[in-house]
This record gives sequence, C-alpha cells and structure tokens, in this order.
Amino acid sequence: MTSPNFLAKEASALLIRLRQVKPFSLSMPMVRAASLSEEAEDAIRHLLIQGRKKLHKRVSLFIRWMQSPVGKSLPPAEAQKAYSILKLQFNALLDQLDIFADVLTQRGEHDTGIWLAGLDELAADALDIGNGYFQRPPLICYLDRGHGAAIRRARTRLPGGDKNPVGIIRVPRERMVSSGIASSLIHEVGHQGAALLELIQSMRLELGKVKQQRPAQRQSWELWQRWISEILADCWSVSTLGVGSTIGLMGVVSLPAYFVFRVNMDDPHPFPWIRVRLSCAIGRALYPDPQWDRLARHWKAVYPLKHLRPSTRSIIQGLEATMPEFVRLLIGHRSARLKGKALHALFPIGKHQPARLRKRYRQWQLQPASIYRERPATVFAVMGQMRADGKVSAEKEHQLLSNMLRHWAVDRGASMAPAGTAKGIQIRI
Repeated sequence: MTSPNFLAKEASALLIRLRQVKPFSLSMPMVRAASLSEEAEDAIRHLLIQGRKKLHKRVSLFIRWMQSPVGKSLPPAEAQKAYSILKLQFNALLDQLDIFADVLTQRGEHDTGIWLAGLDELAADALDIGNGYFQRPPLICYLDRGHGAAIRRARTRLPGGDKNPVGIIRVPRERMVSSGIASSLIHEVGHQGAALLELIQSMRLELGKVKQQRPAQRQSWELWQRWISEILADCWSVSTLGVGSTIGLMGVVSLPAYFVFRVNMDDPHPFPWIRVRLSCAIGRALYPDPQWDRLARHWKAVYPLKHLRPSTRSIIQGLEATMPEFVRLLIGHRSARLKGKALHALFPIGKHQPARLRKRYRQWQLQPASIYRERPATVFAVMGQMRADGKVSAEKEHQLLSNMLRHWAVDRGASMAPAGTAKGIQIRI
C-alpha cells in the first residue's frame, strides 16, 4: 500500500472515531438537580461542537489531499508529518472531551452529583463581587483524590489551544465534610477572581516598590512577592468566609512538622506554618475578634519554633516582622481594575463580622426558614463561625450543610419556585 493511500485510510478511521463523540446530554445520566448550570452546559457544548466541526473539516481535507495528484506525489516523510499534526489535533479534542467527561460522570452518582451542583452555586456566589469588574465565567466542581483542591481556570488554554469556557474546580473527597470544604473551594475561586482582576500583576508591582525601599528586609518582601498568587487566593477565602477559612486551612496543612516548616524558595505556596499565621493576620485585620489570637497561639503551641534550625527561624522572624505592613498593603490594594476601591471593599466584610454571624445563627434557631434567604457563602461563613465557637456538633454541621447543598441544587434545577422556599427539604437548627 502506498503512503498516501495508507494515510488516507488512517484519516478515515479518525472520522469514524469522531462520529462517536456525542453530546454529553446523550451519554451522562443525572437527575436534574445534579446538572450543570445552563450557562456552563451551553459553553461546553459549543466548545466541543465547534471543535468537532473544525476537526471533521480538517480530516476530510486531508483525505482529499492524499487522494489528489499533489498528495500522491508528496515524499512519504512530508505526508507522514502532515498526518502526525492532524492526529495531534484529534487527540487534543479527545483530551478536552475527557476533561469534561471526568467532571460530568460524577453528576450521576447518588447524592454526590447533587452536592456538586450545590457547590457550583457556592463557587458562583463566591465569585460574585458585583457588576462591572468582569464578566463572570461559569464554574463547575468535581471530586478527586489528593490532598488539596485545584482549579483549571476559565479562559486559560486547553489541550489543542482552545480557551477553556468554564472554570473547573477539583475538590478533594476528604474535604466533603463540614464547612472546611468551603475554605478549599473558595481559595480556588480566589485564583479565578485574582486572574480576572489582574491582581497578581498589580500586587507584584506594588511589592517590588516596597522591596526596593526596604533593603534590610529584602528577603521577606521577595518571598511575599513570590507567593502573592496563593496569598491572594487565601485572602479571597478569608474575606468571604471569615474564621471558617482559617480553620479549614489548618485542617489541610496539619502535617508532620517537617512539612509544616519546610521552606522551598521555588514553591509558589507559603510554607504551611507561615501560611496559617498569615491567614490569622488577614482575618484579624478584616474581622477584629479575640478568636484570631487564640488560633494563632494554638498554632504556635502545636508547631513550636524551638527546635528549628537558625536559618529557618531567621526567615520566620523576618516574615513576621513584615507581616503587619504586608497585610495592610494586601487588603488595601488599589488598582485600575478595582476602579479605585480597596481590595477588601469587594467582599461582604460588614455582613460577615463575627458578631453578626453569631446573631444570624440565633435567628435561624428561632426562624429556621430564614436560612433559605441567605447567600451560600453566608451560610458557610455562619457555620464556620459556629464551628470556631464550639456551638455546633460536627454531625449537625454536616447535616445542615448537606441539606443546604441539596436545596441550592434543587432550587437551580427547578428554576421556577419562589426564592427562599425549602423545596421539601426541612432543616433544623
């Protein structure tokens, strides 16, 4: 068999495989409450349909080219090179399909699918900072193994070069208990929000100026600058959830001391010990309350500094010395994308003060139906505060939040019932 004929037959096999790429609506069983938002579903469907059409056209043109006199006269190596590029494009489309299939497959799991739809609503709420800052992309969640959460941000490149139309947030299965899940989830939302607002670039510029003005503290300011992407995501989480974010973070990074104090200068994450201390400092600045000092003392007690090497202790001392000024710069940061507002002004700081969260919980106890009128982020902020105060058992916290996740999922799936109704789900506070 000649090279052009062989390659034409191989390309024809690609067309057969391409016809097997069907819309997810024909292959993914799920109850309505577990489905994606219409915006997310439309964006994914449009991406895959356009990719399928584009690839079908390219494969068909390749086959005709191989069957033409020009194609038949090509040197075998040139023909193989053109086919190899075509196959890479084909595999990129399948990679895109698999990315979304991995997410959607879980929507058919009992309970899990509905919880994920509820988490979609929590993620969307956490990204909602008001009109005019950016066009919010759809966000979808899925579960996976592993220790931490992660996000494939919207508008970044997918395999093959297409722009991702939705933000895809991976949540660790071990976090699917209590309010701690919101800490990890909203941290990832923070990555999306910081990218849309171009906060990393503007903060690095500001920190670079400070670094030049503080030569004696250069190492500390270089570290803050290097870590700013992860710090902004943590700040988004604390600004949205209050103390529930810090407690959730502590649950994630409570590791053997070697890892908690391990300083890797190339890691974009602050090492766990200083990351928790910084979370407490941000919380104290935004939500003044004695609880932050209690958490900081607890963290120092369970991970004492006395056995550290002098070099590590010196790094920590420098970071703690610059931390108050760094936090002021962080939450007070202004840029053109923020329209002259300080960063902290984007978040519900006033509504989520500890005293107001405690008062809200007492109101829920007197009027349980009032919880249905709350934003998802507020519900998780209240329950995180109650957990910090020791006012709610782990069982009650899990039951209430699971029911609320189902409520938000059903509410979105139904899209017809009046806002704030219980949809048959009863919650006892």
